[in-house]
This record gives sequence, C-alpha cells and structure tokens, in this order.
Amino acid sequence: MAAVDVLNKSGEKVSETNLPDEIFSISVKKSVLHDVVKMQLAGRRQGTAIVKGRSDVAGSTRKLYRQKGTGNARSGDIKSPVRRGGGVIFGPSRRSYAYKLPKKVRVLGLKMALSCKLANNELFVIDDFGLDRVKTKDFSLIIDTLNLKNILIIADEEDKNLQLSSRNIPKVKILKTEGLNVYDILKYKNLLIKESSIKRIEERFNI
Repeated sequence: MAAVDVLNKSGEKVSETNLPDEIFSISVKKSVLHDVVKMQLAGRRQGTAIVKGRSDVAGSTRKLYRQKGTGNARSGDIKSPVRRGGGVIFGPSRRSYAYKLPKKVRVLGLKMALSCKLANNELFVIDDFGLDRVKTKDFSLIIDTLNLKNILIIADEEDKNLQLSSRNIPKVKILKTEGLNVYDILKYKNLLIKESSIKRIEERFNI
C-alpha cells in the first residue's frame, strides 16, 4: 500500500494513511482513459437538433398541376423538398448519443485515473476542512495555505458549508464519492480527498 501524508487545514502533516494498491497503484493506459472519457462526454450530448421532413410540413398533398402538357417538370405536392418551405431531406432528428462500455472497462478507467494522480504527485489527503460557517474567505484561505489550485475535492457526505463556501471560486469542484468519475479527475489538476472518503472509495470497488 502507498503511504500518503494526511494534512490539516493549516497544511501541517498530522498523520499518514495507506491507499490500496488495487485502486491507486495500477498501470495506466491512455487508451482506456480516452474510451471512458469519450463515453462520458457522448452521454452528455443533448441530441436535440431536429428539422421538419416532408411528412412534418403543413400543406396539401394535392399534385400542383397535371403531369403532362404544361412544359414544366413533373411536380408533386407543395411539401416537396425541392420547393421553398418544403421538408428537409435526411435532416437531423432527435437522438441519444449515449452508449455504454463494459463495466470492467469503466471500473478500470476510474482506477487508472486515480493511479495517475497519485503517480504524478497530484493527490492530496486532508483530515477535515472544519468550516463552521458559510464563508468563501475561510475556504479560500485553506486552499491558499495548501498551495492548491484547480482542485477536485472528494467528500464522503454532503457538507453544506463546504459546498456554499467554494461555489464562487473558479476551478474548484466538490464531488461526493458516489459521483467520482474519470472525466472530472482528469479535468482538474489536483485531487484533494477527505480522509474519511478513502474508506467509501474502497467500498465502491468492494475492497
């Protein structure tokens, strides 16, 4: 197991904690991370682009004029795609871009993302934030003391004071362990984990 320093909100080492190798010390494959992030982003696409086809346009289906004898092209109804205001040929319609990778691949990707942060010395553990009020200045002082920017913070339970105190600070995001995902881990440079969350992460992987 990898031993990591546990810091307090003053940036002082108060203890050490062990991170299981099965989660935080596995070899990283960029292709797996790419596949998982691509799946996540595909699921977020709205897919709401839509146009009216020939059957959706309001109008009569009556033939505009007789087939022969006029000298004009043979024409159908007014909803024909070649006419102004007619339907669109092969236009976009509502669809879902979401797809699922195998569960083993998704789990492996999450482990690799966590391992990547530890290997790059971008993973930190804090014992507790100890915010007894909603105050952005108090939270800002803590992350300045820790000398961290662009942070993803993992908490084991909902902390209203932490959520509200951090919401106006750019490049800071709070996630519960249930919402831990590859995209957000890789998006933010530093990963700050509450010590009590480590057990929850292990439980998520059944370790």
